Amino acid sequence: MFVDRAVIHVKSGKGGDGCAHLLQLKGNPKGGPDGGDGGKGGDVVVVGDPHLDTLVEFAYKPHWFAKDGENGQKKKCHGCDGADIDIRLPLGAQVIDPESGDIVADILEPGQRVVIAAGGRGGLGNDHFKSAVHQTPLERTLGEPSVERTFEIELKLIADVGFVGLPNAGKSTLLKASTRANPKVADYPFTTLGPQLGILDLGDERRLVLADLPGLIEGAAEGAGLGHDFLRHVERTRCILHVVDALPVDGSDPVESYRTIRRELAEFSDELARKPELVALNKIDLLPAEDRAELLADVLERFAKRGVKPMMMSGATGEGVREVMLSVWRMAEAARAQV
Repeated sequence: MFVDRAVIHVKSGKGGDGCAHLLQLKGNPKGGPDGGDGGKGGDVVVVGDPHLDTLVEFAYKPHWFAKDGENGQKKKCHGCDGADIDIRLPLGAQVIDPESGDIVADILEPGQRVVIAAGGRGGLGNDHFKSAVHQTPLERTLGEPSVERTFEIELKLIADVGFVGLPNAGKSTLLKASTRANPKVADYPFTTLGPQLGILDLGDERRLVLADLPGLIEGAAEGAGLGHDFLRHVERTRCILHVVDALPVDGSDPVESYRTIRRELAEFSDELARKPELVALNKIDLLPAEDRAELLADVLERFAKRGVKPMMMSGATGEGVREVMLSVWRMAEAARAQV
């Protein structure tokens, strides 16, 4: 199950208290202060794990507590430090302070570690307070308290290319045709209820991570349909493959469909609207090969007026898919070079 939002409650470890003790041994009844220091409390740490791709674990385990440090002991024995607790997150996860909205951690690299709640420092034993004029001190300090916090976690998938388009534009079929991913494909809208990832392998070590995102509808940027919950995943992609149904069964205009999605991307984020984009007219297998140019002439002309030159393909038959993916590869490489 794909889950890309979660709320966690964390608590770091309390620092152990310092010890106040006076050494009294046979033959050395005035051995002086020998209280040890308390141990440091454990930290709460988030760690990037490339093997995870969902936040579903936190639906069942929202509480994460580190261990307290142990108190100091006599004979100047230092208390043991409390064990840290590691919270493993998928790459692309952001830890957010819900009160301020600040991003506390942005997990982008495997093994990346960020402390989100530091453990308390241990207290000092009375051995630290002895002096020439104060030879039997009983002073000590207590360990620092633990830190309790609540955080929101959002997952933004990291992919090279994001597929966008209206429901039933054929994005899942295209992902299935170009990778080994096996998304649900059906002849009704909103078959994709969560982002799907696939690896495109063009040979010669040319690989791309592709993300099929749930279909957007008009008003998605304001929360309509499923798209609002998943638009943020497109923010992590280097570029966009905009899939447009060349012959919608409802008789809608492909150019207007394209404009609808572009408008939603712009309203959600200026950065998203500026990402490099390739437009692909899908489902051309439904058009007779000898009449395609004539049937699509008006559509292509109106796209040209917007400065867009779409490529044509069929995810169902595979026609034109490799050519589209090669163009996507070149676009992604150009975007990577600009970083």
